[in-house]
Amino acid sequence: MRTVEFDAKDKILGRLATQIANALRGKDQPSFRPDRLPDIEVIVKNADKVKVSGSKLTQKFHYHFSGYPGGLRKTALGKVLHDHPERVLQQAVKRMLPKNRLQARFMKRLKLEMSQ
Repeated sequence: MRTVEFDAKDKILGRLATQIANALRGKDQPSFRPDRLPDIEVIVKNADKVKVSGSKLTQKFHYHFSGYPGGLRKTALGKVLHDHPERVLQQAVKRMLPKNRLQARFMKRLKLEMSQ
């Protein structure tokens, strides 16, 4: 299995997530096939040190719906980054992958490491 490593320190969230999603799918390989799972594992170091540009920390929200009336919860991106920094990058990468049966298998090959 081929391993690709990224260092997220001081990288912009969206640009890094795009590179990770392309690496997970194997789009940088000459043998790319959209219907196959490549033999690639992606490791992201310092995932908690990712940056966002502009005023997204206060103006961008993460939503969670419980399924019940009035059950929509929204949390500012800054609070999510402070409490669970790995979720922000993980969710950004997941939403950039194709919505099919391979998505869960791609996500299993993504390893996020936090800094000490």
